Amino acid sequence: MTEQLPDPVWVPNACTLPTAQQPLRLAEFDALFTAAVRAAERLDQTHLRLTMAGGADLEATVRDLAASESDCCSFFAFTTAAAAPGQVTLDIEAPPAHADVLAALAERADTVRGRP
Repeated sequence: MTEQLPDPVWVPNACTLPTAQQPLRLAEFDALFTAAVRAAERLDQTHLRLTMAGGADLEATVRDLAASESDCCSFFAFTTAAAAPGQVTLDIEAPPAHADVLAALAERADTVRGRP
């Protein structure tokens, strides 16, 4: 049996991550969205806030993924804040030229969590 990796539908052309690695990064986001995201709130067209809950390693996981994503999609600005152990808020901002990418990311978070 072979593993099916997700289709990188929201990966922008500005992304410098090698194409072969993009489905793996998407799988990392999907895993985080599925396991930890409790709310995805669009504060405006260029600002998404994800509220997460999980284990003690959640903050490190979120920070590592945000740092990796910043390396290939430098237009994203990530800000993490820990409210309490295992509770993390991740703010993701993008310039207006990449608002569509942020919208697709928000939609992906809702989709993998089973939200409409």
